[in-house]
Amino acid sequence: MILKTRAGILDFDEGPFLMGILNVTPDSFTDGGKYGTIEAAVSRAKAMVAEGADLIDVGGESTRPGADPVPLEEELRRVTPVVEILCRSFPHVPISIDTTKAAVARRCLESGASIVNDVSALRDDPAMARVVKEHDVPVILMHRQGISRTMQANPIYENVVDEIKYFLSERMDWAVRQGLRADQFVVDPGIGFGKTTAHNLDLLRNLRSFLEMEQPLLVGASLKSFIGKILGEEDCPAPVEERAEGTLAAHLWAASQGAHILRVHDVAAHRKALTMWKMIHYAPKPFPFEA
Repeated sequence: MILKTRAGILDFDEGPFLMGILNVTPDSFTDGGKYGTIEAAVSRAKAMVAEGADLIDVGGESTRPGADPVPLEEELRRVTPVVEILCRSFPHVPISIDTTKAAVARRCLESGASIVNDVSALRDDPAMARVVKEHDVPVILMHRQGISRTMQANPIYENVVDEIKYFLSERMDWAVRQGLRADQFVVDPGIGFGKTTAHNLDLLRNLRSFLEMEQPLLVGASLKSFIGKILGEEDCPAPVEERAEGTLAAHLWAASQGAHILRVHDVAAHRKALTMWKMIHYAPKPFPFEA
């Protein structure tokens, strides 16, 4: 399975790819405000590429639970110059724009971005499908129950895996009717987006079920609150800075289940962990260091 982007082809036979998260927002749940200037954002992206990121995902609107919407012009102000510089600096690294706004996606694609990451799966802005079609780029379709502000209030499913598979299939069918091709989609079950801890664990246990959709599968569990609840307590979760090990465990599990892209904050640790995992999983014989 491959994914064609403007910056090159991702061949998923080579194992999971790492998508580095670059939040240029003041209110992200992990690093809000740290990369709010152009200089800081570009410096962080360069560091992630040096650490082994295969893709960079730039977002200018927090999608954490309880987050308020960001006006269009403010989101454009945050992301556009960063995307422009990254596309010039790293022409062979796919730059993804994490947005639900068609106007933001259009501006960033015109600046060289390679992928649209839409956490609403093309629902929030009816013009988004047209923008993706016009620019002929891949689009990540993510499941989210409700909206960011209220999605964690009381998420309920009868069968979380089946319902999310149905949702993603319906969104792909809808997008194809708008003129998109089946080879443009990446599916994301939306770990942490309108799910309880039990729902998230159920999704992780059943990731192989999503491979039946025959689309690249993205998993993003990085530092999510359910990891904090498991490592701490339900009413006193481990803080974000103490969730790294839990994140690595969740993502290595996802890799073992066939995930194609891992969306991560700590690229360096994931690159080392995946190097070891790949050596166990794919190692040639004899080993390259044994003459």
